[in-house]
Amino acid sequence: MTEPMKRVVKIGGRAQSADALAPSIASAWNESGAMCIVHGGGDEISALQRKLGGEPRFAGGRRVTTAGDLDIIRMVLSGVVNKRLVSQLNAAGAPAIGISGEDAALISAQPLGIAEFGFVGMPVSINTSLIETLWLAGLLPVVSPLASSAETPGTALNVNGDDAAAALAVALGADELLLVADVEGVLDSAGRVIDELDMDEARSLIASGVAAGGMAAKLEAAHAALAGGVQSVRIADLAALEDSERGTFITLATVGAK
Repeated sequence: MTEPMKRVVKIGGRAQSADALAPSIASAWNESGAMCIVHGGGDEISALQRKLGGEPRFAGGRRVTTAGDLDIIRMVLSGVVNKRLVSQLNAAGAPAIGISGEDAALISAQPLGIAEFGFVGMPVSINTSLIETLWLAGLLPVVSPLASSAETPGTALNVNGDDAAAALAVALGADELLLVADVEGVLDSAGRVIDELDMDEARSLIASGVAAGGMAAKLEAAHAALAGGVQSVRIADLAALEDSERGTFITLATVGAK
């Protein structure tokens, strides 16, 4: 019996408003049966922060997170966004179940740097048995990217969704990591989609400022996934869920390069 293709898909907050989202994921799920969704929700987090008198801050494409912000992030990501997406997916015919990276220590993380980022973590271990158990039960895991602190048990850390998706893809031995962006792929300085990009080229785009903020974070996550053995990494828009050639393919090095 052929093993199903394992896919980890990161869906950003803005893509979640697309009417095609749930049907596209449901169709992809029905083809594979071994897919894990990681979602964001940054715009909604920022909106609630402002409503409560705060102001969002970012460093290197990652949200600076205070202890007070953690409760806001839990409410928005693990509460509102996760359950709304799960409801939409179930209505579209995908047997989705919502979980947080805190559940069963699915994601354990180390602080990225308290002085600069606050309660933000980088994944260091993944409890793959939780995802594999859900797959065996025929369920589609939908993951809110919070984590348990590996350094201070009982403390949560906010994890960038791209970083969480990359760590899950590596730990699960995924065939593909798809990072869904608001654009068709990684863009060059003229705004054109780059079909294939190696990491040296990606670093040049970051250094020049052509790839900044969230796109820079996606490229860093792509590198972590490839270095960890994930076979294919793409950055693309939502249509890439049903089009395997769409978007920008990220590679560690260009084939034939010195």
